[in-house]
Amino acid sequence: MLNFALCDDNLSFLSNMEKTINKLIIKHDFDAKIGFVSNHIFELLDYMKENTVDVLFLDAVFESNINGIDIAKQIRETNKDVYIIFITCHLEYTFLSFQAKTFDFIAKPITSSRLEQTLVRLFDDIILSKNNFISINNKTFINEKDINFIKRDGMKLVFKTHNDSFEAYTSFNKFSSKLSDNFIRCHKSYIVNINNISHIEASSNTLFFADNSMCYIGPKYKNNFLEVINAS
Repeated sequence: MLNFALCDDNLSFLSNMEKTINKLIIKHDFDAKIGFVSNHIFELLDYMKENTVDVLFLDAVFESNINGIDIAKQIRETNKDVYIIFITCHLEYTFLSFQAKTFDFIAKPITSSRLEQTLVRLFDDIILSKNNFISINNKTFINEKDINFIKRDGMKLVFKTHNDSFEAYTSFNKFSSKLSDNFIRCHKSYIVNINNISHIEASSNTLFFADNSMCYIGPKYKNNFLEVINAS
């Protein structure tokens, strides 16, 4: 599920924007949610330190003379993948906004139809580019860096992320080609994202993650798995 964040210094505008986006998410059955809304830029930065934001709607100029484009450049230093969409009435910033690898620039006042065009194009782009998102079905996308491990459970796979879990009726063999090199088979029933392991308990062959979830290392896969871990 894509996590949206909205930041603009106009509270009334933010409220209307949030309502409109939620209506469009329902209309198109987009696999997305609005996880953060604020009129304070530093609240946004604090939120993004602890949470994954996939799509950011950001004002280009705040009343406190904070330049949204400079903020976007700062965000880009730690988040290369977030889709940034600027919202502003200052059209003179259109060209400068693309220095932050902007997905779109929407002029105020924003209409529902204009916003709908952007969201439809956004999801089309995700489907075509696979921009670190994994499609587990036609409607559900997961940012692969959020996946702790994938568990085989009968005829389905369970994708365990930091905050949730998702299911898809498929197999390891069909899905493994979609994964990057940091996903390693560690057990007959588990593929693990080695980047998200917080620690390994060797005595019980157990892998732990920051959200306190866990999975296991199987005897058949242990030697190869540990070689990969030691080499990384």
